[in-house]
Amino acid sequence: LQAHQRPVGFVFQEASLFEHLSVAGNLEFAIRRAPERLGPEQIQEIKEILEIDQLLSQKPAQLSGGERQRVAIARALLVRPQLLLMDEPMAALDQTRKREILPFLDRLKSELDLPIIYVTHALDEVTRLADYLLIMEKGRVKASGPVDEVLTRLDVPRMLGEEAGAVVESSVTERESQWQLLRVDFNGGHLWLRDSGEAIGQCARIRILARDVSLSLADEQASSILNRLPARVIDMADDTDHAMLMVRLAMGDTILLARISKKSASQLKLHQNQRLWVQIKSVAVLH
Repeated sequence: LQAHQRPVGFVFQEASLFEHLSVAGNLEFAIRRAPERLGPEQIQEIKEILEIDQLLSQKPAQLSGGERQRVAIARALLVRPQLLLMDEPMAALDQTRKREILPFLDRLKSELDLPIIYVTHALDEVTRLADYLLIMEKGRVKASGPVDEVLTRLDVPRMLGEEAGAVVESSVTERESQWQLLRVDFNGGHLWLRDSGEAIGQCARIRILARDVSLSLADEQASSILNRLPARVIDMADDTDHAMLMVRLAMGDTILLARISKKSASQLKLHQNQRLWVQIKSVAVLH
């Protein structure tokens, strides 16, 4: 097929909008290119998901970087693609603009029945958005599979350095307003997190970095760490830092990683299938 006939939508680092057209004109250009025109309700749904109704009369030069990317995403969707390819769509944005765009990408993923290939070097985007992850290095596939499985393989953390950790799917089950805490339950236990406004019953994807997990042979009740859970050692591997060890742990069906010193591992006499306690110092809610 000729390039213009391929049922693929593209979003790149730069929005590449037509500067002489308004936002409405850019969208109309895409609508005319669609092999089968979307209905008014479908067009409006895309505008509402990306919250661009109020931008329609403006020219691209009047938009912020985040607004330009939202319009570029809408334009890509309006050609009715069967696949959306997003090639580092936030690489040119600062952290503020990235935080502005991420919720819209969440909505695209959850509300539109459209496969998305998302290319990025940013692990925070991967952990928030990806269901299936493929890691490449020098043009070769180094790892692939469901995101939670890939990120807890012992060979992958060596590539990720300080950002190595687990992604866990959970649901919000309780709120302690007095302490501004939320409880989330997952397959293997529960955790207390800072209350950031999630509703009871809401699904929450959380990220637990290996450097924020410590190990103990007993449940240390006299501790400031709220999140202490029983676990089992699956296996261990050397870290890129020769003084450190990466430990893979099971809590029910949930897998975590812990990065500890080899001296600590020796003192704990760590071995496969050992039962112990994990202490989780920090948890990030991704969405």
